Amino acid sequence: MVVSTTNNGGSGCGCCRFVFQVINGRWFMMFASFLIMAGAGATYLFGVYSKDIKATLGYDQSTLNLMSTFKDLGANVGVLSGLLAEVTPTWFVLLVGAVMNFAGYFMIWCAVTKKIPTPQVWHMCAYICIGANSQNFANTGSLVTCVKNFPESRGIMLGLMKGFVGLSGAVFTQLYYAIYGNDSKSLILLIGWLPAAISLVFVYNIRIMKISRHPNESKVFYEYLTISVILAFLLMGLTIAQKKVRFPRLGYALSAVVVCVMMFLPLAIAIREEYYTWKHRKQITTPTSIIVEVTPPTETVSKSEIEPECTETEIVKKNQEDSCCTNICKRPKRGQDYTILQALTSADMLLLFVATFCGLGCSLTAVDNLGQIGESLGYPQLTISTFVSLLSIWNYFGRVFAGFVSEKILLKYKVPRPSIMAFALLLSAVGDLLIAFPFSGSVYVASLVLGFSYGAQLTLLFTIVSELFGLKYYSTLFNCSQLASPLGSYILNVRVVGKLYDREALKQLAAKGLTRSMVKELICIGKQCYRLSFLILAAANFFAFFVTLILVARTRKYYSGDIYKRFRDEMEANEKEMALKQAQEIQEVKK
Repeated sequence: MVVSTTNNGGSGCGCCRFVFQVINGRWFMMFASFLIMAGAGATYLFGVYSKDIKATLGYDQSTLNLMSTFKDLGANVGVLSGLLAEVTPTWFVLLVGAVMNFAGYFMIWCAVTKKIPTPQVWHMCAYICIGANSQNFANTGSLVTCVKNFPESRGIMLGLMKGFVGLSGAVFTQLYYAIYGNDSKSLILLIGWLPAAISLVFVYNIRIMKISRHPNESKVFYEYLTISVILAFLLMGLTIAQKKVRFPRLGYALSAVVVCVMMFLPLAIAIREEYYTWKHRKQITTPTSIIVEVTPPTETVSKSEIEPECTETEIVKKNQEDSCCTNICKRPKRGQDYTILQALTSADMLLLFVATFCGLGCSLTAVDNLGQIGESLGYPQLTISTFVSLLSIWNYFGRVFAGFVSEKILLKYKVPRPSIMAFALLLSAVGDLLIAFPFSGSVYVASLVLGFSYGAQLTLLFTIVSELFGLKYYSTLFNCSQLASPLGSYILNVRVVGKLYDREALKQLAAKGLTRSMVKELICIGKQCYRLSFLILAAANFFAFFVTLILVARTRKYYSGDIYKRFRDEMEANEKEMALKQAQEIQEVKK
């Protein structure tokens, strides 16, 4: 049968369809994820407002470090968000995270500003744990979803997503200067309401979609990288300028506007790419005039080209889909989908656990004590804020480096990704030594080195977990992989650094003829305050380096192969299925 059809669609209706496609497209979803992740790094600002908590509530350093440990505990124990994501839609995960973020930080702000009676220490620990834990819901909701939507570019995707988290500290600093002035107490309120508002706005845009190839995918990723690098250098320039020159309130406002414009540039790229896709589909599905001869066998033949591959894949999946609690000893090959217990009890995960305990534990300890380190060496508060901002910016560079550069090295030279992690651990040890033996300007350099290594470790950890254990239970494994981090932070921060700092501070009090009960705040001044503790941290990082080398040896053969082949096969099957659906839609229109 021969049929003819013409296009009668209205331009107004087409515009509405295009807007709908943009809002529901993969690229807008990525833009929304960037904003959510940029608001999910409030934990890195603890060094800015921790002095307010310490002074207002009369805490000593050990108590403040205990509170920071609960912050790290909340930020890294994301098993709840992972398990919740396995059984609930993504929008619900983001909604729960938004509520927790606002509730936790709002209560801290109320305590610091004396709007509520002075809470007990365990109350403050619970508040900051709840607020910090909300970032796991943002990570699980947006980051894990993006990795599943772009599995073949997961290293690059994780680098970009975690990179925006790394920039969040500097972004928040610019916003709070513009909105509240130099009032670090109000910063606590800002990090309470702003990330929650962003998650609520985009709560329905983040979802898992069928993976498919995009002709400009690599180009788009590098455009996003360029924007984020420019943003990072802009933030660094503003940070340095604000240290050298005292900005008026209008100057801070203009700086914040420029930062916000840069943050929204990815939206223009998302609209451009969706327009390209919309125009391409319009040419296929709504031709001006088409004459087609319809033959009955066509549909059957098209189905048969897809169904055998999909059916075979489904049979294999069904044979492997056992309960998460079964077949612990019958582990699949690396790269295939492990169950949760298979992954958690594997030797590879144990090695990652030890490396994370030492590496990220040391990094979190350094980040949490950066404010007190600057204070002990005699730096003013504005300079201490500069250290935190620089650490945040170079945290971004570490995450992007780990994502983009490690992906290129892996694909071109087949270098195992854990070897890049070993390099990051060595850098972290160097940063610890710069604080243990400070000289003029050494804290600036240490902020850069520690920020870079910390960011690289995080991105590499999450990428390695997805590559070794598959994506089926990635929401849970992604969060379980961080469990060693708060444990390491507690032991190294509270039991080592906090105790040694207080010991040095008590020595100084005794030398002045004072006792602990005679002073409200326990402060240590001098190079010796952190020397011994950061020598211990450097040794822990060296140990983690050698542990990671064992993982490199174990995974060298796996990384020498094609680790993304199964995802390319899945994309080809999806593209065939979409082509069949488009052909069927054309035939239905013509009928």
